[in-house]
Amino acid sequence: MATSRRLGGVDPFRRSSLPLPQTPSPRARARASFTNQEASQPTPRSPTRRSPPRLQTELRTSAARGFSSPASGRGTVPSPRFLSGLVWSRSTQCTASSLGGPVARRRSRFSTLMMTAYTTGTPDLVDFNWDALGFQLVPTDFMYLMRCSSDGVFTKGELVPYGPIERNPAAAVLNYGQGLLEGLRAHRKEDGSILLFRPHENALRMRTGADRLCMPAPSVEQFLEAVKLTVLANKRWVPPTGKGSLYIRPQLIGSGAILGVAPAPQYTFIVFVCPVGHYFKDGLSLISLLTEEEYHRAAPGGTGDIKTIGNFASVVSAQRRAKEKGHSDVLYLDPIHNKFVEEVSSCNIFMVKDNVISTPLLTGTILPGITRKSVMGIAQNLGFQVEECNITIDELLGADEVFCTRTAVVLSPVGSITYRQRNWCAWRLQAAARGNMRPDVVRGRRAQPFLLLPPSTKHILLQI
Repeated sequence: MATSRRLGGVDPFRRSSLPLPQTPSPRARARASFTNQEASQPTPRSPTRRSPPRLQTELRTSAARGFSSPASGRGTVPSPRFLSGLVWSRSTQCTASSLGGPVARRRSRFSTLMMTAYTTGTPDLVDFNWDALGFQLVPTDFMYLMRCSSDGVFTKGELVPYGPIERNPAAAVLNYGQGLLEGLRAHRKEDGSILLFRPHENALRMRTGADRLCMPAPSVEQFLEAVKLTVLANKRWVPPTGKGSLYIRPQLIGSGAILGVAPAPQYTFIVFVCPVGHYFKDGLSLISLLTEEEYHRAAPGGTGDIKTIGNFASVVSAQRRAKEKGHSDVLYLDPIHNKFVEEVSSCNIFMVKDNVISTPLLTGTILPGITRKSVMGIAQNLGFQVEECNITIDELLGADEVFCTRTAVVLSPVGSITYRQRNWCAWRLQAAARGNMRPDVVRGRRAQPFLLLPPSTKHILLQI
């Protein structure tokens, strides 16, 4: 795998690759004088204007006013490797539950610099139409890579420019699907600081999935470190408050080449980020579900309860048919009796009946969603009765309300469910009680739900 990408003929991660200074010619001096005169004039930002490749590399390492660009004539920009070291210096001296607290008295001079540059005031944002933000890939500045050999020990990772990576055609992930992914979000508060939603839960879930697929996994500390480094390096891509969030995609893949069916000899842990809006095209409007009876998402004894990459490819066909009929997504039933509700292809499902909130019982075929777990805890502390049980499709069609949860879809109310010749339509929505709950909590504007969480979910938010 290529660990760096050359931009404009310059390797941003090796100082030795920079061109040696030369005596400028008269023509070069004249051109430099003209460029300096132009630089002194203010230039309006434009979404279509692109800087030269080398200048892009330099600017990408300067996500805040704490570091000045060489073009400004006020200093130099640290390389991404130096940037990684600074953030690492800061984060290794702070615990997940006390960032920004008393630990600040023990920070080094480098950690203080990074604190000033990244987590105070309102940092600069990319020139982007945030109002048109959807759930599509938007390339950002940096991604994170960390490798592991067959001994199961991950080496120290690094930030590299976002872009393609090289893979051997015999890699285990390409031939046998040995790979896992996670998904979480970073939200910007009004003061410019960034909040992560329960990242330690994603780290633990990845370790559970890795054990199932015979893969070594990063420790929880390594996972959190990688996420924080990647978010901070791409902080200018975190949407303004209320305009969206920064979606974080950690991946663990069998990158080593192997011909027979066996664990890969090497593994790679990757984290990239992307600014996103709503998952469904209609935002938080009511979604429509089509019940699938021919295909099933998972079977007992399979991998439905871990986030392996193969679980998602199998739902594309049914999802496409549903969307061709005007539905938002697919509702799957159990593979044995074909009558018990399991989950939607991209999220967990809840139903409300007589003020009781119910969700399908985790039996090994349903992904244990982190948003699902959080909603259950919050609802219980708000006085709702919450049950995990087997739910038949007939019971679901008799519900007062149905909604879906997952990191990508957040909390989406269901407006209709189609099953054979029957169609359920929502007639009573309590959006004020549930639809507005989680966005307020994750953005840190309402302290009451957070204070009511049980001890096991106290550290629901992580500020970086």
